[in-house]
Amino acid sequence: MSRRAIALWLIESLIGFAIFFGGALLLAFWIGRSDWAVLPGWLSDHAWLLPLVVGVVMAPLVIIEPLWRYAVHRWELSGDVVYARSGWLSREWVFVPVSRIQTVDKAQGWFERALRLATVEIRTASHAGSSTIKGLDYDVAAGFAEELARRAQELRDDAT
Repeated sequence: MSRRAIALWLIESLIGFAIFFGGALLLAFWIGRSDWAVLPGWLSDHAWLLPLVVGVVMAPLVIIEPLWRYAVHRWELSGDVVYARSGWLSREWVFVPVSRIQTVDKAQGWFERALRLATVEIRTASHAGSSTIKGLDYDVAAGFAEELARRAQELRDDAT
């Protein structure tokens, strides 16, 4: 993984934070101005607590999540298997036999392009065997995708 992946995941976390915090602000404004008899009076009077709680709970996660993901995400290409580990709340270990690979794609989103990062998507006939490796330096991803496609082609040719 490239260390710039931390910046990518931080940007993604900040966008999620802004959406949740903005939604909490709108909801608090709506609740504070509503005269619904269904809502208890204390809720209408203290609606400002909702964005405060969302901010206090989510702010540490915005900082911790990119660092944690960087510490967990790993990949390796051995002779005939691609190994990938990802996740931050739950971990996923994927072993993809090179001989089962059908396509290897390289992708870049807007933020990845700005940070010179890329994602390698490895697809097999089985969805369970496919894997996505995010946060790679663009040059590393290009070389990895090319090497993986070459090895997969060689192993398929050997099997026939």
